[in-house]
Amino acid sequence: MPRQVDHSFVVDEDRCFGCAACIALCPVNVLTLVDRLAIVDEENCTHCKLCIPSCPVFALDILPSGVTK
Repeated sequence: MPRQVDHSFVVDEDRCFGCAACIALCPVNVLTLVDRLAIVDEENCTHCKLCIPSCPVFALDILPSGVTK
């Protein structure tokens, strides 16, 4: 799946607790943990969405730029 133009990868900081399930599935290694919060290197993220269903607390999404969860 190609990167979605005018969309951004969003991490809901109130939900993410740093389990790292998303990091384990990221095929391009753009996710890291900082202070128990998933952080994405948005510039290099391909928006493949493989990480999104791995999140047990539904903290990840790809949304139109400017929209927050």
